[in-house]
Amino acid sequence: MRAWICTLLLLALAGCREAPAPVKAGPEPRIDGVVVIPPDSPKLRQIRAEEVGVERVPTDEFTAPAKLEFNPNRISRVVLPAPGRVAEVFVYFGDAVQRGDPLLSLESPEADLAAAEYSRAELALTAARAELAKAQADYERVLDLFRGDAIAKKEVLAAETALSQAKAAVAQSETSRGQALARLELLGLKPGQARPRITVRAPLSGKVTEFNVVAGEYRNDTSQPVMTIADLSTVWAAADVPETSIRLVQLDERFEVRLNAFPGEVFQSRVMRIADSVDPANRTLKVWAEMDNRSGRFRPEMFGTVRHVEAEREMPVVPAGAVVQMEGREAVFVEEAPGRFRAVQVRTGKRSGGRVPVIEGLRPGQRVVSDGAMLLRGY
Repeated sequence: MRAWICTLLLLALAGCREAPAPVKAGPEPRIDGVVVIPPDSPKLRQIRAEEVGVERVPTDEFTAPAKLEFNPNRISRVVLPAPGRVAEVFVYFGDAVQRGDPLLSLESPEADLAAAEYSRAELALTAARAELAKAQADYERVLDLFRGDAIAKKEVLAAETALSQAKAAVAQSETSRGQALARLELLGLKPGQARPRITVRAPLSGKVTEFNVVAGEYRNDTSQPVMTIADLSTVWAAADVPETSIRLVQLDERFEVRLNAFPGEVFQSRVMRIADSVDPANRTLKVWAEMDNRSGRFRPEMFGTVRHVEAEREMPVVPAGAVVQMEGREAVFVEEAPGRFRAVQVRTGKRSGGRVPVIEGLRPGQRVVSDGAMLLRGY
């Protein structure tokens, strides 16, 4: 009996020395897709929710890569009108010119030939007019004699024939002189010009964008440009539109243009030309849209994108950070009450500017987790 009492006392003393085992905190409970975080949990301070808004969202649109090009209707590659020696050059690379400004002068054998041809044509016309005056006088004299019965009828007929031939000769000489004058003007020359030089003039206003000529050199090849002049008041954005979006493109449609050189800025353009066939290599259609460049900011060969929106409608929109992947599907966490969040499957549209349209699964006015959704997904 005494031994049994001692044993009980020893066990009681041992129990008094042992500290109580700590109780392990369990995870916040999750109930059927619902995450509940206690109000005193530090994790709750990492979560921010906001109300689902409504915005007009494109429902039919495309974006395509693009590159700026010269306006093909406002560019001219200047060639020499005749072989010859470049006597003077009046403009250089990068210079601005106005239509009709002299670009260079050329000493050419064709200029001498054209001047000589015009001189001959002028002399021939002078002689033909003198012959016409003489034939007119002879005809009038013969006609007076015939009326006085001094000569026969055949002499009047002969005078009429001579007068007609003189008139035809004058007409032919005037045509020849006109052709010679046109040749002079084509070469930039004037009648009677001493030591004629051909003056090549600007065909349009713009800037010299290419330059390949030196004063003093002799040029035989008249097919190679000596300089290029481009009017940069407009440029064209050449876009490669996907074959699947061709139905959205029409002449005069408006494109938004974004350029790598100007991040964050959006420019407007108008479709001017559409290619007749699809590129078989990448299944795209080339489309050119004109941009106003009177400011001079845009340069050919700049890269960017074009975007076209065909239709819009109002849809719920959430921040991109609100959408998470759960079991291979898109979802958001809806705040049902403070600290209580439910995972909701959604179907989203195309992201734009950090915002995501929600096609199915949400309604305006609900509150979704915009910061901390990844934290909730880990529960």
